Amino acid sequence: MSFGPSRIALFIDGANLHATARSLGFDIDYRRLLHEFQSRGSLVRAFYYTALIEDQEFSSIRPLVDWLDYNGYSVVTKPVKEFVDSSGRRKIKGNMDIELTVDAMELARELDEMFLFSGDRDFRSLVEAVQRRGVRVTVVSTISTQPAMVADELRRQADVFTDLLELQAKISRVPPDPPPSRAAEGAGGVRARRPRKPSLPAEPD
Repeated sequence: MSFGPSRIALFIDGANLHATARSLGFDIDYRRLLHEFQSRGSLVRAFYYTALIEDQEFSSIRPLVDWLDYNGYSVVTKPVKEFVDSSGRRKIKGNMDIELTVDAMELARELDEMFLFSGDRDFRSLVEAVQRRGVRVTVVSTISTQPAMVADELRRQADVFTDLLELQAKISRVPPDPPPSRAAEGAGGVRARRPRKPSLPAEPD
């Protein structure tokens, strides 16, 4: 039994969370997301999982992955290859389920609570196994879309289900400050500008 702040970890299925946020009409600010969960307890680790296409000179997700890696996230990637199916459609096969599952099982003994950012039904067995080790599991996805982005069996297995829409105000991108108006500048004066913070790369479309 642990005392003091709850020991928590985040397990983010990158592609799934990106699709869920986009379905709700907003972009994730990963700096704000990290700060939000740091305020909830002792954040042991924040994992972010995504697949990267092999032999591609520029990946649209690479700037985000690099930023996360330098700003408090443990980024886990693996290469996948593009292929064309029998109908001539471009496909990408590969997911990070095994990597996420192994990390969660290894870290479970050090946690009080796990936050799983995914709606994938394949994680139901993982959630059940982690719960048997005494870890409280919160699944973060949404039922606010049609169809829902979370599998019903995963939502029912979780100790807590949090709709991503409930977190929007705390973790979404904040629009940049509007330019100063003439009234704000004053007569003949110029309002001082605040220094810019390093920008967080946008998620790929």
